[in-house]
Amino acid sequence: MLDLGCGGGRHAFEVYRRGADVVAFDQNVEDLASVETMFAAMKEEGEAPAEATAETVKGDALDMPFDDGSFDRVIAAEIFEHLPHDTAAMKELYRVLKPGGIAAVTVPSFLPERICWALSEEYHTNEGGHIRIYTRAELEAKLKATGFEIGPHHHAHALHAPYWWIKCAVGTDNNDHPLAKAYHELLVWDMFQAPTVTRVAERLLNPVIGKSVIVYVRKPRTAA
Repeated sequence: MLDLGCGGGRHAFEVYRRGADVVAFDQNVEDLASVETMFAAMKEEGEAPAEATAETVKGDALDMPFDDGSFDRVIAAEIFEHLPHDTAAMKELYRVLKPGGIAAVTVPSFLPERICWALSEEYHTNEGGHIRIYTRAELEAKLKATGFEIGPHHHAHALHAPYWWIKCAVGTDNNDHPLAKAYHELLVWDMFQAPTVTRVAERLLNPVIGKSVIVYVRKPRTAA
């Protein structure tokens, strides 16, 4: 399993915990060092099956150092909105996925992202920030044009959308603003406690203000 643009590694950690052979891929060496440290700690503590493997690889999403058809699964979470050449990265994703392999591709949902852009220019003009807003139809059209078969989709992280609206309103770097700080504490509490009331609320709100849209795609077993 390839975690493409792994960042801090949260997806890689979970699939490693579930027994996958994981490659965490990113161009940020500091993030990769932190991910590698966590992989080692998980192995030492027995948090992943002994037969599972985990490694980090540095590189460019437009030119990945992997052979064709190297991976059964790929997670590409919140990366294409950062890339000027998103379709080139989609072609690389297609190349490294095995025939019949499945990828989960996520980008910020249109409505929550549009509100963020309206509230803050800084949010989308910072170096490495979001350079485009996708509709789901546009994302699926680009993936289909790459060669993927389009599968199901869903939305997630509705409770995170208001947090980013607050951040955009008070300043994206203003982590000490009382409202932003209080909402962040709420999200942390929800993450660790997972109370029924917030789980139900998020499920109901996800189709409307889910911060992310996730599209599942498959590489055809035979070339067209």
